[in-house]
Amino acid sequence: MSPRTFITILLSLMINAVLFGVGAILVLSVPALSEQAKFLLPVVVVTSFVVTPFIAWRMAPRLRARYWNPEHPRSVAKS
Repeated sequence: MSPRTFITILLSLMINAVLFGVGAILVLSVPALSEQAKFLLPVVVVTSFVVTPFIAWRMAPRLRARYWNPEHPRSVAKS
């Protein structure tokens, strides 16, 4: 298994929890949406599962890179 795949899997757990939490809070806190909670909460669950791998795949290289600043790719902070 490549390091990017491993990092993506670990990130997916956290990203999925955050996406589900944001969606659930949004559905349950807005009165117009909370009336439709029986339908919208499963939609939030499925949407978070579908979107999570794409976000994690994009974030994984940044967690692996030592220097990812686009202006100074190999710079070290100067004193």
